[in-house]
Amino acid sequence: MKIEIWSDVACPWCFIGKRRFETALNAFPHKESVEVQWRSYQLDPTLPEHYDGTELDYLVARKGMDRAQLMGMLGQVKDAAEGEGLHYKFDGVVVANSFKAHELLHLAAAHGQADTVKEALLSGRFEQGLDIGSREALVRIGTEAGLSAVDINEALDTDKYAEGVREDFAEARALGVTGVPFFVIDRKYGISGAQSAELFSQALAEAWQEANPLTMVAANGSEACGPDGCAI
Repeated sequence: MKIEIWSDVACPWCFIGKRRFETALNAFPHKESVEVQWRSYQLDPTLPEHYDGTELDYLVARKGMDRAQLMGMLGQVKDAAEGEGLHYKFDGVVVANSFKAHELLHLAAAHGQADTVKEALLSGRFEQGLDIGSREALVRIGTEAGLSAVDINEALDTDKYAEGVREDFAEARALGVTGVPFFVIDRKYGISGAQSAELFSQALAEAWQEANPLTMVAANGSEACGPDGCAI
């Protein structure tokens, strides 16, 4: 069973959704038969490489909403994150364009380290105040995951994975994805948002049952018990 997850490392709900999905996947009896693929998505492709202001400043300018109202919304997101063991520090978030981070993710996927790098990017941005648009930060995250600094710099210098990132964006549009996180199971089930672990568990079970239906083997004269008694 294959699960594709469209996500942006600049999205706070994507980290929460990752944790809730992982809770369900870790409890899934067929976990070893599940392939997870991280796909790229950008909430704001127009964002400059670095934004001169705080996360709150950016959201006020981007959404045109009242600052006090946005502070309340961020507080709710922070509480939801705490419920999943994540410790968001919105005051320390560095607002930066995430495209280069997505290129790093594609490089990591080519080396089997996509999940490790995805985790580090999300934690770095929301919990540690790292600048995910910084070459230094991306090289550090990549090398800590076991990637070569030479490979990382080459990929970022040459835009080796840029087309792959754009293809993810295009495929998301083709599927009708308008927000993230967005989970696609075997290209049959779509789950939008950071849903509960219970909902993810239900979706996994249903998708697995559909892909692996139970085949009944008939046997003549089989002995069994039912609501009306037992066969003799």
